[in-house]
Amino acid sequence: MYHRILVPIDGSSTSNRGLDEAIQLAKLTGGRLRLAHVIDELSFALAMDAYAGIAGNWLEELRGNAVKLLEAARAKAVEAGVEADTVLLDQFKGTVHDQIVAQAQACKADLIVIGTHGRRGLGRWVMGSSAEHILRMAPVPVLLVRAPEEAKAEHERFTLPGGMLASQ
Repeated sequence: MYHRILVPIDGSSTSNRGLDEAIQLAKLTGGRLRLAHVIDELSFALAMDAYAGIAGNWLEELRGNAVKLLEAARAKAVEAGVEADTVLLDQFKGTVHDQIVAQAQACKADLIVIGTHGRRGLGRWVMGSSAEHILRMAPVPVLLVRAPEEAKAEHERFTLPGGMLASQ
């Protein structure tokens, strides 16, 4: 069954829903979780933009926040009685989905559990879908956990030029 479960997390409500599902599954199977967070070029660029004009090391800021995120997720799993370890993927070695697929191979995962936003239409075309890419490329089964309703509002902040919202 599924004893080594890889769970990519980013701190969103969608990601948290995937984590909750992975914890329940690990409890049922006696499995353990590997919690992974990826810092990619887009995350880095957004951090640079957010801290424009402020001296400091943006990558270290991102890493610090990622470690806190991973530790909070690990604590949640441990509190539920599930063993978990964490990995921070911050070497900019390809896309998020490439790094998650590589991590699944490296840790010999039996399953990947991903929270997905379920973007459709223009929003999916513009933003892409890491979950879809992982689903297509993964060497193991993938469980996609649909976003809760409140996550839709969370991701409607993405706007196109001219103020049009990308569809979800």
